[in-house]
Amino acid sequence: MSVLECILCSFLILCAIAVCLSRNLLVAVIIQMAYSMIMSVIWIILQSPDLAITEAAVGAGITGLLFLITLRKINAMDDEKLEENEEDNSDE
Repeated sequence: MSVLECILCSFLILCAIAVCLSRNLLVAVIIQMAYSMIMSVIWIILQSPDLAITEAAVGAGITGLLFLITLRKINAMDDEKLEENEEDNSDE
């Protein structure tokens, strides 16, 4: 296993852990999209371009977009901004 493969696998594990531990839903979606892009690069290294394109399009593209639309529809992104503003105001 090359150094690049080890680094990518390490980032993959870190992204998976970060998504699980993230309290902010928007950040979790962005990290999940990064996970899919890293997985896409790994598929390219493994000489499977068809899977790489599918992972990038579906994993990072369509799924990420659907998650963002869902967060917008349930007003989760607006609620998180309000909570952050309230925390900032309470600190002052």
